[in-house]
Amino acid sequence: MNHVIIVGACGRMGKMITQHIKQQADMRIVGAITSQNHPMLGQDVGEIAGVGSIGIPVTNNLSEIVETGDLVIDFTSPKATIEHLRDVVDASKAMVIGTTGFNDEELAEVNQTAAAVPCVMAPNMSLCVNILFQVIPIIVKALGEDYDIEVIEAHHRKKVDAPSGTAQRLAELIAETLELELSSVAVYGRHGNFYVRPKQEIGIHTIRGGDLIGEHTVLFAGTEERIEITHRAQNRQAFAIGTLRAARWVVNAPKGLHDFRDVILAQNKWDKI
Repeated sequence: MNHVIIVGACGRMGKMITQHIKQQADMRIVGAITSQNHPMLGQDVGEIAGVGSIGIPVTNNLSEIVETGDLVIDFTSPKATIEHLRDVVDASKAMVIGTTGFNDEELAEVNQTAAAVPCVMAPNMSLCVNILFQVIPIIVKALGEDYDIEVIEAHHRKKVDAPSGTAQRLAELIAETLELELSSVAVYGRHGNFYVRPKQEIGIHTIRGGDLIGEHTVLFAGTEERIEITHRAQNRQAFAIGTLRAARWVVNAPKGLHDFRDVILAQNKWDKI
């Protein structure tokens, strides 16, 4: 039985993860955390998620309950996640991080801190998106520099970070495959007259509106033809299912920061990619 603490329990993903853990025979929620001033603080996490009372109130201090869990699942904000990671390290527990929007300095701190515990961090917990991460470099290598590449992402109007962590990771993979520095070739949207697209530019575009769950497209545009690779999340259950897949793996994983590829490889989803 894996004892799980959910951090960000009152958010969209926190609620979905609670709903899914409630249905698992090998997992049990032993703690739930939200921000200090959240209006749902003190309420039962099961009732917040719409699955009925499970006897676990939402609190605001991970350090006070971290010893009760085997692992922590965190979907919050970069600064909060780093503090929670420190609590996890102090207690020698495992962690799954779904938070996005880290800057370079924050990512460096996560890498350094997570070396002390088993930790999975991914910008997207969807199985299909993580397969997309493996496929895109193959297409980039095949097409070379003859095709213009654009990344377009769309999410709900309340998403804070832009571009999404998934879009940023896709752009990073494209740049790495082309042996380019993303910071030198990335263009985040375009504005202005007399703009001629340079050959090696990687365009990254953000759409925010309504309750869009998540859409990502990588466009390879040539002069005679094009390829468009698109992933659309039909609901948030895909992210919750992937998160629990990572959670089951990380409790027995080696210490250090892992990505979702490690989870899939360990479960023999592919051997040669």
